[in-house]
Amino acid sequence: MGIADQFKDKAQELADQAKQKAGQGKDEAKDRASQGGDRKPDSSDMKDRAQEAADRARERFDR
Repeated sequence: MGIADQFKDKAQELADQAKQKAGQGKDEAKDRASQGGDRKPDSSDMKDRAQEAADRARERFDR
């Protein structure tokens, strides 16, 4: 087996691993999406987060 064949085999192995991980990532994203839809954020919590984000933006741009 030549070096070129070894590189081809390794490249194919890495490509297969990447495909598997990409498939796993999609499954995990679907799971998170289904779990996230079950809980609704509290409106007061969302207001607090929005206020904090606005404050941080003001601080950043007031410099």
